Amino acid sequence: VQLQASGGGLVQAGGSLRLSCAASGRAINSDAVGWFRQAPGEGREFVAAITWTVGIALYADSVKGRFTISGDNAKKTVYLQMDNLKHEDTAVYYCAVQMYGLGMVISEYDYWGQGTQVTVSS
Repeated sequence: VQLQASGGGLVQAGGSLRLSCAASGRAINSDAVGWFRQAPGEGREFVAAITWTVGIALYADSVKGRFTISGDNAKKTVYLQMDNLKHEDTAVYYCAVQMYGLGMVISEYDYWGQGTQVTVSS
């Protein structure tokens, strides 16, 4: 199982970034892919998730209207387009797969990738 997250970086407030999560191995047989984030000194929190097939998406209230999750089932890659970034979006972002179902709960996700740092300067 491998999940490769990329696309993080440093951006000014109001700017945009697009994260990518490429899945391989058993991860490609999952029902859904989710993005989570963890700010310094904070717990990991749900950001967004999407199913591979029909593209049903879930979002945390804090990112609705600013972030868009999408998936390319052929490439087994999920994207997180982040627009109008705020300083409070600064965190390490992780992608993970849920083998069965679609949810927002960390414990429901089975495999995790390494994180990618997103830093938003105010």
